Amino acid sequence: MNQPSSPLESGAGLPFSNVMDLLLDAICVVDVQGRYVFVSAAFERIFGYTPEEVIGRPMIELVHPDDRERTLQAANEIMAGQPKPHFQNRYVRKDGRVIHIMWSARWSEADQVRIAVARDVTELKRAELMQVALHAISEAAHSAEDLLTLFLHIHQIVGKLLPARNFFVALYDAQKDELSFPYFVDEYDQPPPTQSLESGTLTSEVIRSGQALLLTPDTRVELPARVRPIVGRDSLEWLGGQQGVIGALVVQSYSGEVRYTQQDKALLQFVSTQIAAAIERKKSETRLQYLAQHDQLTDLPNRELFHDRLRTALARARRDGQRLAVLYLDLDQFKPVNDKHGHDVGDLLLREAAARISQCVRDSDTVGRIGGDEFVVLLNGIDLPEHVVTIAAKIHAALRQPFELAGCRLQVSASIGIALYPDHGEDGKLLLRHADDAMYDAKRQGGDRALMSGAP
Repeated sequence: MNQPSSPLESGAGLPFSNVMDLLLDAICVVDVQGRYVFVSAAFERIFGYTPEEVIGRPMIELVHPDDRERTLQAANEIMAGQPKPHFQNRYVRKDGRVIHIMWSARWSEADQVRIAVARDVTELKRAELMQVALHAISEAAHSAEDLLTLFLHIHQIVGKLLPARNFFVALYDAQKDELSFPYFVDEYDQPPPTQSLESGTLTSEVIRSGQALLLTPDTRVELPARVRPIVGRDSLEWLGGQQGVIGALVVQSYSGEVRYTQQDKALLQFVSTQIAAAIERKKSETRLQYLAQHDQLTDLPNRELFHDRLRTALARARRDGQRLAVLYLDLDQFKPVNDKHGHDVGDLLLREAAARISQCVRDSDTVGRIGGDEFVVLLNGIDLPEHVVTIAAKIHAALRQPFELAGCRLQVSASIGIALYPDHGEDGKLLLRHADDAMYDAKRQGGDRALMSGAP
């Protein structure tokens, strides 16, 4: 006996298929091979693809590359009978935008398909990530030892908000009119050289205008005539946000798989503002630390920093079985210069003497001022004592040259005492004392000479 049949209808009299198509969330059915066999109308709104474009297509192709491995793992668990009511991953829309999806999924053993409901939680995820980012920026500003470490943390933070494989930080020094790139990560180009704000680059335009800039193949931006063509490899997507007046953050993509949007532009601009405060705070901390460790007159390491570097150098010398030397230096005839020409000229003399001494040693060595007209020099990796004597003679020759300062022609010399590790001691304080004693012996012998410590 045949029975009449009719379409399954909702309580409101609508066909059930129409009800599904009215849902804001997308309903997806995927077979055992992971291919779409059905998607509701909302799929196009969320993912950008029409049902006809995805039916028969592997689901995993639409998943963000970084999320594919764990998505496949979750799919296997669902097929093994473990429902996933709150699984989240990222998809790449047809237009290239990255979206965050929350899935409620289960396996139908009878039909051999996965049935899932997809909800677009991109805005909610963005808000959550922003809160996490703000906290992370604050933490990074306090924990980073230096600016380079801070920039590395910033790169990691931005990378969690939007694609940032190619990322750089540009800082502008208004006093010097210098735009530098202290952190630059790019898959094709090397860091650009320091340049003027008049360089006409996209980065300089972001800083000059104080406005974030988004360039994509789909957006037309009228750039001022002063902005010259792209420097380096031409990226498909370029997004820069300014940090107040101190610089810019930039992300760029050379692949059509990564696309930036106006929402990304607003996000990067917001993050840039927060990061600007963190950078300024770190720069202030770094500057204060620098001032605490350096002589304000000569900009040389002060007594505290010199002792710290000496301790480090001694530990390295013990480990590597190397020699090092400490020179204790006092200017001869400095007091008469102060008495006759005044302290201002005396300060100029000390600054110039510090510069000349520094030019006589390597970058790996340390020159410090420990007070008055007394300087100390740490020489690392000394092969033979004769090499130290040669460097001391070089310093003597540099200081004997006349100083032309404030209209005065001044002549000074130096008394230098030398102590070697391990010949004259294995302790930093002991080495300095022996070098100091040798310097005073040189003074007593008329000055303008270098003496090796007589200590055993």
